[in-house]
Amino acid sequence: MSSNSPPKSQALFLRFSGILENFMPLVAVIAALVIGAGMLLLMDANPVTAYKALYEGAFGTNNNFANTLVKATPLLLVGIGICISFRGGVVNIGGEGQIIVGALCTVQAAFTFESQPAEVLIPLCLVVGFAGGAVWGTIAGALKAYFNVNEILSTIMLNQIAVYLMNYLLNNDLMDPVQQTKLSRIPQTAKLPEAAYMPRIWNPTLLHAGVIIAVVLAFLVYILLWRTTIGYRIRAVGKNARASRYAGIKVKRYILLSLLLSGGFSGLAGAMLVMGGISHRMVTDGSASGFTGSAGFNGIVAALFGQLHPVATIPAALLFGAMLVGGQKLQREMQVPSSLITVLNGLIIVFVVSSEILKRRRARRRVVSSASEVETPSVAVGVDTV
Repeated sequence: MSSNSPPKSQALFLRFSGILENFMPLVAVIAALVIGAGMLLLMDANPVTAYKALYEGAFGTNNNFANTLVKATPLLLVGIGICISFRGGVVNIGGEGQIIVGALCTVQAAFTFESQPAEVLIPLCLVVGFAGGAVWGTIAGALKAYFNVNEILSTIMLNQIAVYLMNYLLNNDLMDPVQQTKLSRIPQTAKLPEAAYMPRIWNPTLLHAGVIIAVVLAFLVYILLWRTTIGYRIRAVGKNARASRYAGIKVKRYILLSLLLSGGFSGLAGAMLVMGGISHRMVTDGSASGFTGSAGFNGIVAALFGQLHPVATIPAALLFGAMLVGGQKLQREMQVPSSLITVLNGLIIVFVVSSEILKRRRARRRVVSSASEVETPSVAVGVDTV
């Protein structure tokens, strides 16, 4: 055996890590739940009872299950948009602002064309919501592509601009006329016209057709990224912008397109929140999460958990939707802080992201192993010749 060949321990490590990669999302959930159980014990709460309450709160009844699906819908839409931007090599942290702008555009379109039938108004509002988010994403994309402005900073700042825009409009032009005559002046819009409501598909629950639309779009985005020339170029730019430019790909165009599409899907999530929500109006407490429920950030979590694959983001969004919905019952029954669910989400992501480090390390070792196997015959020949 040549001294350059990898030892057995290294070969076993490569094989074990390869198996672990396939089950890393499941391992991440289990590890997070185990650590969460330790936290619950420190708070004098029974982990078994707590996790039972979490499950029942998310799936225990038809209404709970429907609420989980509704909660997962904006997460999925944001998540598949994140898959596009991250695959294109740009980090979109602006989902919150894009959701808000998409919702504002949806509200305006619904009231402007309220005389239209549902068959016209619903698709129109969805398209306008997508367009609103796409424009907001395009701003960051243009700054990145043509002025080399860091997209993380620009999308975060655009989030704040969107919040101020929302607060201004919901306290002025878009404020519910009823609230304008009251001292309370709650920052909310009037109810959308009934023709703009997302159709319910499971009465008497709140489950609406947006769930089906989101799932279909996840498969379409998969086809876009892996079965079309445009998708190949987006992924090529994300892998190596310099090599893509050398190959003739217009890198700036696809950076712009990545953030445009990513923002568009977040804007569509905003449209769903308004058109499919229980109040069918846009209302906030003055913060972004007051309207979005932090879907812009939780969608990133779902996409990362789904390994940046649009179809794998479907069960990931369902998981995090279940944790958010079930966490409410967990908090009520066990009297634990609601931030525990946020901690569990964070732990899952830490383990998933750590798996990426393991994957890259394994890939490097595989390259070293292959290189040593190629070099070994030439060394042997040299010895024989001598």
